[in-house]
Amino acid sequence: MNILILTYGTRGDVQPFIAFGRGLVAKGHDVWLATSTRFEGFVRENGLKFFGISDELLAILDTPEGKEMMESTRNIFDMVRHNITLAKRMPAMLRKQLDDSWFAAKIAKPDFVVYHPKGIAGPVIAEAYDCPAILALPFPMLVATEDRPQIGFPALPFGKGYNQLTYSIVNTLTSSSLSGPMKAFRKDHDLPEAKTYKSTSYPDGQRMPSMTCVSPSVVPEPEDWDDMDRMVGYWFMKNTSDYRAPAKLAYFLANGAPPIYIGFGSISGKEPEKLANIAIEALKATGQRGILATGWGGLKPGDLPDSILEIESAPHDWLFPKCAAVVHHGGAGTTAAGLRAGIPSIITPFLGDQPFWGKQIESLGVGPAPIDHKALTADNLAEAIRTAITDPVMRRKADALGARLRNEHGVKNAIRFIEEIAAQHAS
Repeated sequence: MNILILTYGTRGDVQPFIAFGRGLVAKGHDVWLATSTRFEGFVRENGLKFFGISDELLAILDTPEGKEMMESTRNIFDMVRHNITLAKRMPAMLRKQLDDSWFAAKIAKPDFVVYHPKGIAGPVIAEAYDCPAILALPFPMLVATEDRPQIGFPALPFGKGYNQLTYSIVNTLTSSSLSGPMKAFRKDHDLPEAKTYKSTSYPDGQRMPSMTCVSPSVVPEPEDWDDMDRMVGYWFMKNTSDYRAPAKLAYFLANGAPPIYIGFGSISGKEPEKLANIAIEALKATGQRGILATGWGGLKPGDLPDSILEIESAPHDWLFPKCAAVVHHGGAGTTAAGLRAGIPSIITPFLGDQPFWGKQIESLGVGPAPIDHKALTADNLAEAIRTAITDPVMRRKADALGARLRNEHGVKNAIRFIEEIAAQHAS
């Protein structure tokens, strides 16, 4: 099949889809991946065909205003407030994303469309090319269940009806933010008026199948889901055998006890120097060696002792198994890598789904309680590190969960699922 993958966001939104695309290519499918232009090299070096989508929205998030918005987004109500703030700029940015994705489809001529929730053109492209599609979710966020509320809402004792309602609210809010640009786009392309703009549906209102790219060992699949919605497992990259560590990193790892990894991905907040200093002081207080990853977020350490190494980045699935514990922001991808490594995670959530992962890590017993980034101090981070490296029950649970995840095959499960859907569509 010709398969078009649409995704958008930070590296954590792109890397799993590259892993999935590579799996599809290995199965003989022809794959195009359309995403932000900043990831062109990353996509192409992994053997996938690339089409660029405007970087404008991500560029806004790199500004002080954008960082302020990201740092203060804690729940669904914050998301609505920030969407209102961006209301004047958002329609033009969404239209540009639609146009870029539409052009990618003209080149790919897809037989199947796989789209991230932020790959907003997925349903309309599937409609235009009369091909099946699937919504690929990086965490449980849009597909309703009676089992638990949507992750942006608190768990309240109001029963199944409340849980279902939370998903309806989120889907209504997200679809309403798309309706203006989507209506204009459809009119310009002579497409009929859509019945819905929800990511969980085709434009004609038919239900869209979905796969959530999370292990059921980490988040159990809801009992009320049917075969159209599946928890397929994590999508991990498999190229670390080719990775050659820089000499200073290889030397550091070979000459001392396993270190504590500290990194916040694309997030560092408004005061990266303060965040780095907290990390450094916590490591000093515990007497632990550390690796401080500066990453896209621009974490800014000062002078470092010999026991702490600064790196820009390294493949998590290569580095984390060599560490004693990991401290991070709680992004879905980093959380998955830490769990798979079989070591405790300490999560310092900033926004979005990160508080959910922090609580999930704690409930699984594979990490201490999360520490909100605004409450983070050298003292409470040091205490969390001590717990993560000395609690034998926590370490055993983390090791056992890691072993289970290493034996799961999320990419293969997902490929089987879309091939089933394609076969049903053809029959």
